Amino acid sequence: MITPSSSPEPGASPATPATATTWMHREAAEAGEAVSRFLARNAQALADLGARLRQAPPPLVLTCARGSSDHAATYAKYMIETVLGIPTASAAFSTVSLYDAPMRAATGAAPLCIAISQSGHSPDMLATVERYKAAGALVVALVNNDDSPLAHLADVALPLCAGPEISVAATKSFITSLAGIAALVAAWSQDEALVAALPGLPTALDQSFALDWSAAQAGLQDATNLFLISRGYGLSIAQEAALKLKETSGLHGEAFSSAEVRHGPMAIVRDGFPVLGFDIGGQTGEDVRQVCRDFAQRGAQVFLATAQPEAIPADSGVTVLPALAADEAIAPLLRIASFYRMVNALSLARGFNPDEPPFLAKVTRTR
Repeated sequence: MITPSSSPEPGASPATPATATTWMHREAAEAGEAVSRFLARNAQALADLGARLRQAPPPLVLTCARGSSDHAATYAKYMIETVLGIPTASAAFSTVSLYDAPMRAATGAAPLCIAISQSGHSPDMLATVERYKAAGALVVALVNNDDSPLAHLADVALPLCAGPEISVAATKSFITSLAGIAALVAAWSQDEALVAALPGLPTALDQSFALDWSAAQAGLQDATNLFLISRGYGLSIAQEAALKLKETSGLHGEAFSSAEVRHGPMAIVRDGFPVLGFDIGGQTGEDVRQVCRDFAQRGAQVFLATAQPEAIPADSGVTVLPALAADEAIAPLLRIASFYRMVNALSLARGFNPDEPPFLAKVTRTR
């Protein structure tokens, strides 16, 4: 179930000509359409895969990804472990690509390997997936290029259907990767709330992209460092937002769980230090809101995306960013859609080109 926290029109932010002409803006705006295509094209494959996994549950899930796709893997870990109770771990590519470590063949039920990639061409990913497959893992690939080596290697390929992504900074492919994971977990677990939330996701993404986060843009225009805070399912988008700020805006952001940030990192938050929080509601929402209130009391410049603005007192010092109410597992997709629009505008305001970050290429070929 997805509902606006208030009527979306007052919170909407019309794109200026400059921001709307970047590939990043246009591609991020297409996320709703991309998710709709993904769900339609993969409906039968997801149903079949869900039935297969219920019949032969894997004892372990391994994720293979880098960059933004690895942030999607963080979301997969939380989703699979909380909804299905199956341990999920991230593969370390260098154990194969550099150390050539042998992989012991699986005994008993086969583990599940979920590979997530935009291009499906990264050599270290392919080498790692090949090694896991040879050891007996069932390989499922969420990949945007359905004619890539990764797609051909997979036992089950789920094309992201995001379409060409010209901007080096991935946006719609990341959101579609999250949607793919949510759809996979829904088909596998048959969780009623998650199944019911998926059909409304494309429209909610469009609404979220239109929300006005210009207050955060203005507040971060001259920043040099900041914290990105969330928890649980939302940690993945805090990680992704930190990466996008580095890539597109030359701004060092560091992502933390609202639980972890209370330890050593809290010591560097001084007067005026920027903090951007993502409240996804549910069991993690109050913890994220409380950390943001605590930071604001210490003089930090805090921005919080929340669908519960009534939980933030007007005198708290926290600047509330509009957000749609949604199932806790779906809300991260909506928050990052709003963030992408804001960070594109921030990049331009800081004198950067969000489509062509310095020293970066669309496909990173590491071994």
